[in-house]
Amino acid sequence: MRFVIIAFILLYFGPVAARIAVYAATEQQMHWSRADRSPTGLAPDPLAHRRAIVQIYAARTYRWRGVFAVHTWLAIKPAGADHYTRYDVTAWGEPLRVSYNSPDSRWVGNEPWVIYDVRGAQAQAMIPKIQSAIERYPYSNDHGYVVWPGPNSNSFIADVARAVPEMRVALPSVAVGKDFAPDWLSVMQTPSNTGWQISIAGYAGLAIGRVEGLEFHLLGQTLGIDILRPALKLPAFGRIGLSRS
Repeated sequence: MRFVIIAFILLYFGPVAARIAVYAATEQQMHWSRADRSPTGLAPDPLAHRRAIVQIYAARTYRWRGVFAVHTWLAIKPAGADHYTRYDVTAWGEPLRVSYNSPDSRWVGNEPWVIYDVRGAQAQAMIPKIQSAIERYPYSNDHGYVVWPGPNSNSFIADVARAVPEMRVALPSVAVGKDFAPDWLSVMQTPSNTGWQISIAGYAGLAIGRVEGLEFHLLGQTLGIDILRPALKLPAFGRIGLSRS
């Protein structure tokens, strides 16, 4: 038992310490007001791609917070539309922000990556359900953002994903807030809707699902293993191993 406890502590806090050390040695990020927010080309040109598109992006958050977490957002384009609608939840102004930037822009200088991409008839069928879930999101008011444990941007995407079961999306293990729940003890489906999780108000918990694998949650960080697509999930580092796709 002592060995198990020591191993758990090392696996949980060792990666965090390593990421902090790397950040302290290499951090050169400029002030947020001058950070690069330009598009990256990850979103297909809506004029050239007339089919419906649903994408979810993630990028490391600003400065030291990026050691621990990513920011996620959603972009949709109905069939035939000439532009995307982007949805973010942020810490400034009204939490729910719509199309304040391009769908694939850098997040305060950090490169995004696509964690979900569906196109065509399947995407078109999802879009009304996604929009309905966004309208019902319960934390879109003036006090609807808490950096940790949530609700935040990752809580928002997790809420939408749970409301649209066919999305089958698993958020990055470093998406702090994805496991937020308003009650001190909640049993709910995982964001992918392929399993179940227990959440203690987002501070701690446990999840098991076909997409997520087995995850332990503590203080917003995740330690887990994906068996179907072999990978280890480490706090601060995220997924190491085969990609979900």
